[in-house]
Amino acid sequence: MDFDSLSKIGAMIGSGGLVVMDEDTCMVEVARFFMNFTQRESCGKCVPCREGTKRMLEILERIVAGNGEMSDLDELEELADMIENTALCGLGKSAPKPVVSTIHAFRKEYEEHIIDKKCRAGVCSNLRVFKIDPEKCKGCSKCAKNCPVNAITGKIKSPFTIDHSKCIKCGSCIDNCPFGAVYTE
Repeated sequence: MDFDSLSKIGAMIGSGGLVVMDEDTCMVEVARFFMNFTQRESCGKCVPCREGTKRMLEILERIVAGNGEMSDLDELEELADMIENTALCGLGKSAPKPVVSTIHAFRKEYEEHIIDKKCRAGVCSNLRVFKIDPEKCKGCSKCAKNCPVNAITGKIKSPFTIDHSKCIKCGSCIDNCPFGAVYTE
């Protein structure tokens, strides 16, 4: 692994750091994370970096919240091109790279967030749907007792259910189920 071989595949070695991810990583959230970092690190001297990264971050935050639109992908790529070509420093010129590379390599994940309102890694909390497996639920009521918004109902010794219109997706039900009956989709 060297600068030239990475450049040929559209990657960069940067500061020499290497990030390893597995299938449980949401690539849209990764792009949002890196854009958030870059946006905070911007010195603010040039408009492309200061305003462009802010706008890209807003779009990515909207997508991970489940409010994205397909046109956002085109807008992200247009903003990335503008920032890369007009920013004054290396930070600005490289800021959009994680977003562009994840859109190209993991476009399906972006589409799932936007169209299906689903995060395959289960990372984006607004896109998680909590469910109770009736085969595993023993009806102990621990999930219901610990639900802060009373979204879980049922009878003792019978499977409980989650009212998705009330659920705030806090994960308390998963944390408190001793039988592993609660899961996310």
